[in-house]
Amino acid sequence: MLKHHIHIWLLRASSIDQPETCQVGVSMRKINGLQIATFFLAVLVSLTLAIATNTLLAAGLPAGDFRGILLTGSAVVFFYAYAILVYRGFLWATPIKAGEIAEGTREEFTYHVYLLFFLLIFYPVMRSGFVPVPILRVFYQALGARLGTNTYCSGIIFDPILVDIGGNCIVGQSAQIIPHVIEGRRLAMFPVRIGNDVTIGANAVVMSDVVIGDNAIIAIGAVVTKGTRVGEGEFWGGIPAKRIR
Repeated sequence: MLKHHIHIWLLRASSIDQPETCQVGVSMRKINGLQIATFFLAVLVSLTLAIATNTLLAAGLPAGDFRGILLTGSAVVFFYAYAILVYRGFLWATPIKAGEIAEGTREEFTYHVYLLFFLLIFYPVMRSGFVPVPILRVFYQALGARLGTNTYCSGIIFDPILVDIGGNCIVGQSAQIIPHVIEGRRLAMFPVRIGNDVTIGANAVVMSDVVIGDNAIIAIGAVVTKGTRVGEGEFWGGIPAKRIR
């Protein structure tokens, strides 16, 4: 049942990613039981550490009306902090390399566990709209995104480990940066590189293997397709995005 629900989530996630070359009638790869078990072991480690830390904190807090609220909030923060540490440790031990991910390989196993971290733990934070943008910046950096000075994102950065954004950039509300490719049974990841002083408009989509030069602007709602090269100072818009000036 759990694997069925995860497969549905994958279908929903991939429907916005790379539609132009998706093979009709070809089923997606499925996350297997060992990958799910590995993920839940990581969750158990994170949860155990969070409970232990929160218990130590509780011992030092005086009784009061807000004690329960403080402990509940700190438990959530500790869980996410440990989950990020476990996630980064997992990727350090079994790194994901950019490029095509073949079926049945160690890279596929790692990617599916990595994907579960995002589907079940990290995406709810990214999509909530509740987290202030400055805190979201720190969250993305903790997940591996390289963000320059004074760069902020109020959209969603999928696969932060493959995203490099220069300084003084803004990624607008509900914009999406998507380094992965899911097309039928094809699975791949390619980096997205964005220069300095770049504006990504609200609801824009930047797909895998895109390079955007300094001082460029991507219009609201534009879809920058896979492998596009946006030159320095250029303005792009439309679906698919094309150079306007």
